[in-house]
Amino acid sequence: MNLKRVVVTGLGAVTPLGNDVQSFWQNVVAGKSGAGKITRFDASLYKTRIACEVKGFDAKNYLDRSDIKRSDLFTQYALIASDEAIKDSGFKDKMPDPFEIGVIWGTGQGGMETFEEEVKNYTLGDGTPRFSPFFVPKLIANMASGLISIRNGFMGINYTAVSACATSNNAIMDAYNYIRLGEATVIVTGGSEAPLTPASVGGFASLKAMSSRNDDAIHASRPFDVDRDGFVMAEGAGALVLEEYEHAKKRGARIYGEVVGASMTSDAYHITATHPEGIGAAKAMEKALLQAGLEIAQIDYINMHATSTQVGDLSEINALTKLTRGEKLKAKISATKSMTGHLLGGAGAVEAIISLLAMRDHLIPPTINTEIIDPLIPSSFDIVIGETIDFPVTTVMSNAFGFGGHNGIVIFRSL
Repeated sequence: MNLKRVVVTGLGAVTPLGNDVQSFWQNVVAGKSGAGKITRFDASLYKTRIACEVKGFDAKNYLDRSDIKRSDLFTQYALIASDEAIKDSGFKDKMPDPFEIGVIWGTGQGGMETFEEEVKNYTLGDGTPRFSPFFVPKLIANMASGLISIRNGFMGINYTAVSACATSNNAIMDAYNYIRLGEATVIVTGGSEAPLTPASVGGFASLKAMSSRNDDAIHASRPFDVDRDGFVMAEGAGALVLEEYEHAKKRGARIYGEVVGASMTSDAYHITATHPEGIGAAKAMEKALLQAGLEIAQIDYINMHATSTQVGDLSEINALTKLTRGEKLKAKISATKSMTGHLLGGAGAVEAIISLLAMRDHLIPPTINTEIIDPLIPSSFDIVIGETIDFPVTTVMSNAFGFGGHNGIVIFRSL
């Protein structure tokens, strides 16, 4: 079968480090942390009282009143990030058949804020079942993809992927596959999350998955460090426009990179923990590399999933050790969640943007906060710590793993 080539022609972001791609990338390169005290609600009684919040955000600056009224915050982030990516791509200037344009979005939790507010209003009321007519549309996870298509008139493939923290990579992979199979010409993809709610933060804290370094928020996310104690939750969105290569070339589009490989596997091991030996993750990386026609030695940079948990960071390292068969890993690696925090279902999309811009600018962003590397991590791994470095990056692997055992790998290559 003659599979088509797929490239990335547009990027958009709403993140704890900036509400557009340019400011986001500047802060990533500068090695800044997006972490701080939770301000979205009173977290004073919580074990974890820190997060990476989106800052200076006012939906009214981007969306009209009707869009805001009928959408949860996770959808608002999605609409704003996708608007930027679509404008950046410029494909609407020579818009193909609307049935050739799709949206495959991702979110891990959907409208959590809406759900909590509606249930709270009901339980604190007089027992009369009063619910907003927008409750269900705002809550359901697929509404972000639906509203992106409605807003832009895109009539092609449209759905939402949900695979916990592997969600965005899942969505990107699906978009890539549909385009290379000839089922779409352009697909807006990515992921968004708005999880900074009382129940969500409380639930993750009860799992003991999050850092409780409450008095030192900016240094709390410290992947690979011997003293890491969990991830820092984050919110926001990342959007990418994927496009069939010949179509992009014909219209003279600026191309950030080509998607050359993507794969998913399952650990089939545990509801929250990754497999300690990284068996599923290693297989997903192996399959993605095979699809890309690359060896692990040909990858220049790996954006690690590494969330700053004791078990998760080591399982990913173990997966790479399997892949290299114990030999020195030639790629540089870093964990940018040390800066952005963990956007859950939006993490893979934001990290895909970082991966593509690392190729564009030949820079590798750092793992900040890491002071003493866990002695269980082999010295053969070249972890970029502290500051961004110059490096000739032409191939990047971006990893994502989620509760339930989901492993998602995407590989990008520069043209």
